[in-house]
Amino acid sequence: MLGNFQRSELRIEVPATPNMIRDRLLSPPALTKWLFPQQMKFSSQDLLTVGTQFETSFGPATVKCQVDRVNSQCLRLILSQGVDGYHEWYWGEGWVQSRLEGISLIPLNLYQTATLFRLQQSLKMGGR
Repeated sequence: MLGNFQRSELRIEVPATPNMIRDRLLSPPALTKWLFPQQMKFSSQDLLTVGTQFETSFGPATVKCQVDRVNSQCLRLILSQGVDGYHEWYWGEGWVQSRLEGISLIPLNLYQTATLFRLQQSLKMGGR
């Protein structure tokens, strides 16, 4: 894989309960909505479970994702193709933390910041 090794951890406050955050992160229809205009391809519209695979594209970059771990307050994705690494999400009452590590030409910290901002805005709007 060409690119630079990158690592980033960010934590933000969000106006949401753990269940609200979980629903936004584990539901393919919800992910597709709040991550727009990022394009996502899911094989199923069911909740993400261990082993679920999907693709996400932003601009010319496509990243393949596989759910490695999921529970009531954690989601871990193994990433390949446009990013070789992983993306972990942790959440609780009023907060979300994202940890992203991998080799890529994509500026991962910029992507991660934008993603967290979109999630925060989605939770503020109550799902609209």
